[in-house]
Amino acid sequence: MSDAITAEGLVKRYGKVTALDGLSFSVPRGTVLALLGPNGAGKTTTVRVLTTLVVPDGGRATVAGFDVVGDARRLRERIGLSGQYAAVDEHLTGAENLEMVGRLYHLGAKRSKARARELLERFDLADVADRPVKGYSGGMRRRIDLAGALVADPPVLFLDEPTTGLDPRARAALWDTIAELVAAGGTLLLTTQYMEEADRLADRILVVDHGRAIADGTADELKDQVGGSRIELTVTGAAELETARRTLAGVAVGALQVVPESLRITVPVTDGAATLRDVLGLLSDEGVRVRDAGLRRPTLDDVYLALTGRQTSGTEEMAQEAS
Repeated sequence: MSDAITAEGLVKRYGKVTALDGLSFSVPRGTVLALLGPNGAGKTTTVRVLTTLVVPDGGRATVAGFDVVGDARRLRERIGLSGQYAAVDEHLTGAENLEMVGRLYHLGAKRSKARARELLERFDLADVADRPVKGYSGGMRRRIDLAGALVADPPVLFLDEPTTGLDPRARAALWDTIAELVAAGGTLLLTTQYMEEADRLADRILVVDHGRAIADGTADELKDQVGGSRIELTVTGAAELETARRTLAGVAVGALQVVPESLRITVPVTDGAATLRDVLGLLSDEGVRVRDAGLRRPTLDDVYLALTGRQTSGTEEMAQEAS
């Protein structure tokens, strides 16, 4: 299986900030790669380089067999891009937006109109096809933007934070749509900070931080790297949370995760069942009342925290990446 995307030693600087610091990876044809990373990790810059919107300061990359710098013009005809914010003209109707994209791809008036109607049906937007986009909901705007990225039926698709700002129902619906696109055989590079999104959609996950790759593998492979079990428990009051954290620090084999809003603590341990019994006894001795407790295997959130030292925030890229 040949690679649809290759990146070799990519470097990009914004003033004194290094957004990409020798980033290298590849994406085989017909697969999905998810780029995960905290704010400023370089995810959006990577997408911009690979879609010819930004010229790298070092390294090289190819997409669909074309060099992103030397063959930029021809490459643009073979890729689709949906960014963090829906790139649509809100004064045009949904149909007009898609027809305009078709014209830009030189599909011709007849083919552009037919393709627009086809995609409106596919994305369940036919009923609002002739309404101005300014009246669309957030989820509908994301779908029309994704449809726009598919007008020319590109072999390689880039989705930069495709579900940012959507409510859970709209996010799940868009995941279904993306899964259908992938099943049709396209190649997809996805940036996200939603662990569930990467776990559900990606064949492979690349974790990046400070413009470098720090982990690469399937979701299960990355979870195995973290290892062990997790005790997850909830206490009954805010006053008990600090006592519980201090007590549990003595049995943890890694960083504790504390969520004050939900009074929840997650503790990485080695011998799950035995340690859980000990933990409940220790907390009882300290007068901490436990509302709920259980064991679970590591998640991608645990992987992310272990690798980057930070929890996911759901926000995207620092200001320098918007330059």
